[in-house]
Amino acid sequence: MHVVYPPRTMCSQHPDYVNVPSWVSGEYIQGDDEVHEAYLAYSYYGCQEVMWDFEGKDADFYVIRKLLSKYPDFFRKYVLGEDVYLTLRVPNPRVEIAERKVFSQALELIPVANDVAREFYGRDARAVFQVIYPLTSSWVDLALTLRYYERVIVGKGEVELIDGIKVIDVLGDVMPKTIDVIPLVEDMGSLLNIGGIITGFWKVARPRQMRVFIARSDPAMNYGLIPAVILAKIAISRTLNTGRELGIDVYPIIGVGSVPFRGGFNPQNVDNVIGEYKGVITFTVQSSFRYDNPYDIVKDAISHVNELVINDDVDGSIINNYDEYVLLRIVNHYINDYQHVIEGLASLINTVASLMPSRRARKLHIGLFGYSRGFRGITLPRAIPFVASLYSLGIPPEIIGVSILRDLGEEEWRVLNEYYLGWRRDLDNAGKYVCLECIQLIMNYRSELGIVNSEIFTKIEDDIRALEWLGIKVGPRDYESRRHELYAQLLINSLREGRYDDSRKYVIEMARIRGFLG
Repeated sequence: MHVVYPPRTMCSQHPDYVNVPSWVSGEYIQGDDEVHEAYLAYSYYGCQEVMWDFEGKDADFYVIRKLLSKYPDFFRKYVLGEDVYLTLRVPNPRVEIAERKVFSQALELIPVANDVAREFYGRDARAVFQVIYPLTSSWVDLALTLRYYERVIVGKGEVELIDGIKVIDVLGDVMPKTIDVIPLVEDMGSLLNIGGIITGFWKVARPRQMRVFIARSDPAMNYGLIPAVILAKIAISRTLNTGRELGIDVYPIIGVGSVPFRGGFNPQNVDNVIGEYKGVITFTVQSSFRYDNPYDIVKDAISHVNELVINDDVDGSIINNYDEYVLLRIVNHYINDYQHVIEGLASLINTVASLMPSRRARKLHIGLFGYSRGFRGITLPRAIPFVASLYSLGIPPEIIGVSILRDLGEEEWRVLNEYYLGWRRDLDNAGKYVCLECIQLIMNYRSELGIVNSEIFTKIEDDIRALEWLGIKVGPRDYESRRHELYAQLLINSLREGRYDDSRKYVIEMARIRGFLG
């Protein structure tokens, strides 16, 4: 399983799955279960990389020691940092105020991990050398992270303690001397400024190569499905073009979940997603991909992605300036309608999100730990419960805002079809979970459900008419989607009656029918 760097598949810890794996000791994955999960990601599923996530959750500081001591045969055969990779996602200390010190703690893991690996392998080994910085908005974020590691984590070795005795004399040498910092870019302004972020960091650090992580979930939640895809395509284009201008290799990563709204990357759809995001090197294999599908299908799909030849045709992924301009015109037209509807539904979305089962021991709670997601002054849950809530209400988020497609001109239709190849397939997949009766129920019970703006129902109905105008069938088409519709109706009635124990059962049953939580 030797990997030609960079890896193609990155197993992540996203809590988007509905079916709890048999090896989990409780209701959700935490503690030593996550260490075992990392081992299974490599050995059982064949993922080439694991994201070890410190963002908004407790992460085991001793993960490398536990992996190498518990599974020595595997890691002697597949060297950590050479054949398989573990990459840290650190908290953003500028945003996650309560987690600032965890940022430092996560970086301290790196030399500890490499000391353990050196002991295990009997030679120098870079077991961990990469960190992902979430919510990157500037090259300064990356430069500060790099310099903090080099000057604080490594540099403290030269601090004199007493009478010429330095920290290095007590703790030993710190390796590696530097790290790779991967920007995770999640909002519209930063996605469009990705070239500036790469260039600014390059001027400071002069990396020979650079990985760039492009988000799909939060842009979709904040701007809508079609804008999220367009923004990802533009970010990929600008990333590759900037790398070419600077003369460095850049390797895009894309964060894709199972549901179309969050990327549509599931075992049945890997080729479509790879074809959609040309130029991307690494795809996230999130939890639902692994745990909500039959093992053989999952294993084959991951193996298929790993074996694909990396496409180095940069020109084929570059969007010209005029087409970018037209694409952004679509985005700007779309966002206002989409956000208007979400703003009106926010209270109900938050209510349903609070009923979703926990699948990870996360610490992020609105107003208490870290940051909340949202726009226009409203607060929203994280992307996974956000998506799960709207599906459970019979209003898949993919459909919100699509009525603007009727207003597109000839050039806009040309670029949309050229740069979002699967828009019709994605809308069609979501269409069967539209519940017209649910929308009517929500409208009838809007005061009891906390909805104050009745205009949004006119907009949702217009989106549904637009789907029909596009030739996309709306509503259930088979036994399972009809069951989903019935549970969605029961959910709305149970919410009205305050029967929240029943509501929790209904959202789980719907997730099982869909094959993903959110």
